Amino acid sequence: MLADRMKTLAPSPTLAMQAKARAMRAQGIDVISFGAGEPDFDTPARIKAAAIRALEQGQTKYTEVGGIPELRAAVCQKFKRDNGLEYTPDEVTVSCGAKHTLYNIVMALVNPGDEVLIPSPYWVSYPEQVRLLGGVPVPVTTHESTGFDLDPAALRAAVTPRTKMVVLDSPGNPTGAVFSREALAQVAKLAVERDLWVVSDECYESLTYEGRHVSIASLSPEIKARTIVVNTCSKAYAMTGWRIGYAAGPKPIIRAMTDVQSQVTSNPTSIAQWAAVEALGGPQDEVAKMAGEFDRRRHVIVEGLNAIPGVRCVMPKGAFYAFPNVSGLFGKRGKGGVLRGSADVCAFLLDEARIATVAGVDFGSDAHIRLSYATGLETIKEGLRRMAAAVRTLEGS
Repeated sequence: MLADRMKTLAPSPTLAMQAKARAMRAQGIDVISFGAGEPDFDTPARIKAAAIRALEQGQTKYTEVGGIPELRAAVCQKFKRDNGLEYTPDEVTVSCGAKHTLYNIVMALVNPGDEVLIPSPYWVSYPEQVRLLGGVPVPVTTHESTGFDLDPAALRAAVTPRTKMVVLDSPGNPTGAVFSREALAQVAKLAVERDLWVVSDECYESLTYEGRHVSIASLSPEIKARTIVVNTCSKAYAMTGWRIGYAAGPKPIIRAMTDVQSQVTSNPTSIAQWAAVEALGGPQDEVAKMAGEFDRRRHVIVEGLNAIPGVRCVMPKGAFYAFPNVSGLFGKRGKGGVLRGSADVCAFLLDEARIATVAGVDFGSDAHIRLSYATGLETIKEGLRRMAAAVRTLEGS
């Protein structure tokens, strides 16, 4: 009955875990969720006030498909201020969240059979979006020993005559990896040599704790001409529900993405666009304050995870995820049976510790699980206490 493309489509496991945790809470079960991929802070008051002003001034009609001129100008200013990148408004398009932006890119560039290189572990939606449109996602392994930094040699080895695009995610979800400037420079060289498109997902840019964020597009005019930079208001400004994402890149690609959008959603929400103008163009001090709080939590959760026997976790350099290796728990027995992979570990932790995590198998690594530390410090500490107590009950521990 359904279209063939639905046979391979997997629903978002992160959203599924959030829904499961909510359902358990609704039954009165005290569940701590480490599943959420969104800041636990409220949208700053100045941004909400801008949205209210827009409502009161009647900004409630259709806008240009790719965003109001004021927002595209604000995006250009943001790229210049934060990344040293020069774009004009006709090199920018605004969509209903960065996930929508990324889908528009794949729609505009990937033909059936085209290969897309995706460093692994990866955000769950990259391969699914490529598959939906008939492309072939090609995971390229990164290594825990390097903090999951890009492996340029492995990417080069994965290129074939069918390769069309490389997707980069830095700071990364689920690993929190920040790709080194050296690795990015080598990948830029490869993309220019082999005529590849680069999609640079920089949604967690503001949550870079060690060193400065580097956009691959800033490394040379040649790589900038082959790169579509994607960002969002969701993470930096705690605006996940406002659904504003944006991209900058070569005019023909941006025009194609906007044409796709014109037939699918039209413009992003008008009121949210005016809120985004304020978010990008106004004072940025709340961003640094939020990043500072996430940084404190980062140290607490990683130290706590590394104190649990059978668990080890590299220190993430960005985003708000810890990606501990739990393969040391495989082969041990809990009430539900022997733990054989990351999904078993997550099920065990939900049942025995009442904590919701996300299985690494969905991100391309069955040795790991993902925990979001976008929740309060006391909640993190209690979750770690529960996790440690549950692991101690495993037979063989």
